[in-house]
Amino acid sequence: MKRIPWYNLITVNLFWLALNIRNNAVGTIFMPYLVDRFVQPDIRNTALGAMRTAGLIIAMLVQPAMGLLSDRSTSRFGRRRPFIFVGVLFDLIFLAGIALAFNYWSLLVVMLLIQFSANISHGPLQGLIPDLVPEEQRGVASAVKAIMELIPLIVLGFTIARLVSVGQFELAVLATGVTLLVLMLLTMMLVKETPLREKPEVPLAPTMLRVLGMLAGIVGGAVAGLLIGGAVGLLTGLLPWLIAGKSIGMNVAVAVGGVVAMAVAVVVGVWAGTWVTIGSEVRRRPTFTWWVVNRLMYFAAITSIQSFAPYFLMYSFGVDRETATGMTGTLIMFVGIFTLLSALPGGWLADRFGLKRMVALSGALGVVATLVLLWTIWTPNMALLYVAGAILGLSAGLFTTTNWALGTRLVPSAEAGRYLGISNLAGAGAGMIGAGIGGPVADTLNAAFPGLGYFVIFAGYGILFLLSVVSLKGVADEAA
Repeated sequence: MKRIPWYNLITVNLFWLALNIRNNAVGTIFMPYLVDRFVQPDIRNTALGAMRTAGLIIAMLVQPAMGLLSDRSTSRFGRRRPFIFVGVLFDLIFLAGIALAFNYWSLLVVMLLIQFSANISHGPLQGLIPDLVPEEQRGVASAVKAIMELIPLIVLGFTIARLVSVGQFELAVLATGVTLLVLMLLTMMLVKETPLREKPEVPLAPTMLRVLGMLAGIVGGAVAGLLIGGAVGLLTGLLPWLIAGKSIGMNVAVAVGGVVAMAVAVVVGVWAGTWVTIGSEVRRRPTFTWWVVNRLMYFAAITSIQSFAPYFLMYSFGVDRETATGMTGTLIMFVGIFTLLSALPGGWLADRFGLKRMVALSGALGVVATLVLLWTIWTPNMALLYVAGAILGLSAGLFTTTNWALGTRLVPSAEAGRYLGISNLAGAGAGMIGAGIGGPVADTLNAAFPGLGYFVIFAGYGILFLLSVVSLKGVADEAA
C-alpha cells in the first residue's frame, strides 16, 4: 500500500469528528436535559441510568455486527461509506424524534433507535484506517483520530450546550443534525474506497457469540455486584440501625452497598466476560484480565461523572436545567482542553517513567478531581468546578494515551484483535455499572437527605479511580 498525502489522514478521520459531536450532544447534553424535563426530580438519576444502560446494550450488539457486515460488503461505493451514509440518514430522523419527544417513554424509544442508527456507522468507520492507511502512517492517522474525538469536547460547550442553556433546544438539535450531515457528505466525497471484487468469508456468528459472552459477563457481574453489595451493605448498616435508628441504618446500607456493588460488578464482570470469550486461557494471562479491570474501573468512574454532572450541578449550585446544561458544557470544555494538553506529551512521559506508572498517575489524578468536585457540594464555587475539570482532563489525557499502549504489550501478537476486542467490556460496561447502579443509589439517598446521593455516588466514583490504581498490582511489571 502506497503512502497517502497528509490531507488524506484528515479526510479519512473526518467522520470521527461527526460521530463524537453526535454522541456527546445526544448523551451528555440532550439526554439528561430531557429526562429532567419528563420525570420527577426524585427519580431522574434512576431514569437516566436505565436509559443509558439500555442504549449501551444495543450499541454493544449492533456495532460489531455492522462492522462485520461492512467487511463482507461488495458495494460499488466501497465497504464502509454506504453504512456511514445509511446510518446518518437514520440519525437525522431520530434526532428529529428527540426534538419531538413528549414524555420519558417516547424519549426512551427514540434514544434506543438512535443508538441503533449511530452504530450502523460507528462499526464500519473503525475499518477506514486499516483499509486506506499504510501501516507506517497509522500512528499519525490514529493521532489525528484522537484529535477529532477531542475537538467536540472543546467546542460543544460554547455551541450546542450554549443553545440549550438559552432555551433553544430545538435549534441545538438542528445544529447537531446539520453538522452531522455536512461531515458525512464530505466523507462521501473525499474518501476514496476501492470496492471488493469478491465477498470474503468472514463468519458473523463467532464474533457475535463473543459479544454475547461479554454482555453476559457484564450482566452477570452486575447481578453479583448487587447481591454482594446488598449483603455487605446490610451488614454494615446493622450497627447504625441499632444505634441511631432504621433510617440511618438503611442509608448507610444503601451507600456502602452501592459502592461495593459497583466495584464487585467490575471485577466479576471482567473475569466472567474474559472467561466466556477467551476460555481457560485467562488463567494463563491474568495480567491481561487485570488490565481490562483497570480500564473498566476508570471508565465507569469518568463516564458516570459526565452522565450525572448536570443533576449534580443543579443541586450543588441551585440552578435550573438550562443553566446546568451550560455549566456542564463549560466543564466538559475544560476537560477536553486539558485532555488534549496531557495526551500529547503522554507518550514521552510513558517512555521516561513507564506506562504502568503513568496509568497509575491518571487514576490518582481522577481521585483528586473527584475530591474537588465533592467539595463543591458543600461550598459551591465555579473556580473549583473548573479546576476539577482541568484535573480530570489531565487524568483522561494520560489514561487514553498510556492505558491502550499498555494493553497492546499484554496480548499475544498473533491474537491481538481477539484479545483487544474484549476491551469493549470497558466501553459498554462503564455506563451499565456506573450509571445503572449509581442512579438508583443517588435517588434513594437524596430522598432521605438532599444532596447525600450525589455525595455518595461521586465518592464512589473516586473510589473506582483509586481501585483502578490498585488493580495495576495484577499487571506484571515486566509487561509495563
